[in-house]
Amino acid sequence: MAEESQPPSAPRREVVTGVPRGARRRPPAHAPARSEISEQTTLGTTYVRALMRSQLRAGLGALIALALLVGALPLLFALPEDASGALVWAVLGVAVYPLMWLIARWYVHCAERNEADFTGLVADPKDTP
Repeated sequence: MAEESQPPSAPRREVVTGVPRGARRRPPAHAPARSEISEQTTLGTTYVRALMRSQLRAGLGALIALALLVGALPLLFALPEDASGALVWAVLGVAVYPLMWLIARWYVHCAERNEADFTGLVADPKDTP
């Protein structure tokens, strides 16, 4: 009850000290990859070459798959005439195109994934939303 009889005291004022907001951000230990590429340094050249190699691998994979698909067609044509008449037309008219579409779709998926990985590597963390 002794506390109720005392007059209310003024709010206590506290002073917070610390590093100013602008000084908290440390400069990066290394230059961002984007500047490495634009300045054409050795590291930037390595980044670009890695992207080019991964895109070349995807392109060669699609080319090899297409060559195997088209290269197998003469084997189909070499079948005896009576067994291959309708089969040749069915393969040439129907079956080849969906397979070519799947190869192209796979290539585009690989190329987009390579570019997304490269963009993630090169992007400055401050720029991401």
